Amino acid sequence: MAEQRDYYEVMGVPKNASEDEIKKAYRKLAKKYHPDLHPGDKDAEAHFKEVNEAYEVLSNKEKRARYDQFGRAGVDPNFGGGTGGGNPFGGMGGMDFSDIFDTFFGGGSPFGGARRQNPNAPRRGSDCEARVVIEFEQAAKGCTQKVSYDKVENCPDCGGTGAKKGTKPATCPVCGGTGQQRVTQNTFMGVVQTTRTCDRCHGTGRVISDPCPTCRGTGHQRKHHTIEINIPAGIADQQVLSVSGQGNAGSNGGPAGDLHVLVSVRPHPIFQRKGNDIWCDMPITFAQAALGGEVTVPTLDGKVSYEVREGTQPGDVFKLRGKGVQRLGGRGRGDQYVRMVLEVPKNLTLKQKELLKKFEESTSEKNYQKRKGFFDKFKR
Repeated sequence: MAEQRDYYEVMGVPKNASEDEIKKAYRKLAKKYHPDLHPGDKDAEAHFKEVNEAYEVLSNKEKRARYDQFGRAGVDPNFGGGTGGGNPFGGMGGMDFSDIFDTFFGGGSPFGGARRQNPNAPRRGSDCEARVVIEFEQAAKGCTQKVSYDKVENCPDCGGTGAKKGTKPATCPVCGGTGQQRVTQNTFMGVVQTTRTCDRCHGTGRVISDPCPTCRGTGHQRKHHTIEINIPAGIADQQVLSVSGQGNAGSNGGPAGDLHVLVSVRPHPIFQRKGNDIWCDMPITFAQAALGGEVTVPTLDGKVSYEVREGTQPGDVFKLRGKGVQRLGGRGRGDQYVRMVLEVPKNLTLKQKELLKKFEESTSEKNYQKRKGFFDKFKR
């Protein structure tokens, strides 16, 4: 995977794909390549990272617009060894053309992009993702589940400053806290003042003379985290739940991101879900179908009795009202539909076979209306 693929190709969507199409493609691929499903598989892990990288760009309107116009150069701050910020003209011959445009056009490049922000301004942390697998009944009725994932937290010793306990970062003496240095350059346009990332503070606007030994001056630590979440009744397979504030820690006192949990529902051996209704096949004997009688039907709430009517045919369906899935975020439940399946007996004894033959001989066309009607259609 050394070759960098087009983000749309990675996601398997066309360039005019809608936000919903991109989101659906991401969920499908994230489930396919999730490391939890492929432990130790480096190729799957690489695919998973590639999918996340593509989704991070294509799910953001501003980043997607820059990517559509300039490709990776528009979103990758390291593209071509530039100075960052996603500017495709950055780093050309040691010159920052965005600042040339800033000088001549009064702020901002005519090719788009916002003006530089304060490097010390609070920044929201990025979101985290996790996956949880639940049973069919849990999805129908709701449950609580523990979710484990890795996230970035503020260092407990320095509180996220990156400085040793008892000290604090100082304003960069070179750039005065702006994170940028102004440089005078001779260009083909004449003498132009440009700006570049500060060499001393690397754009942060702060310097740490005595780094925190716990986080080595980063201010953050990646830790394994486990929380308990409430899964609402009626949730569907592959639905995503968002837990506010449980993502990666923010910077400069900014809020944490969110946690997005992909919920996978295991298939049930008997029930199939269609919206808020559930379906199941109910095997009955020949005698029960012909004579009618009481049968025991499994439901999400346990077993219930149902009176099968006389002359029930294979494929007939009856409804158990209110025995389906809880409506997500609403009141009431769906229904349960039970389809009759006639089970033909096997391994008959000689006596049983004789009795069936006598029974067959005793019947007539009036006992088999469907068969009579079927052959009547072929009469000429």
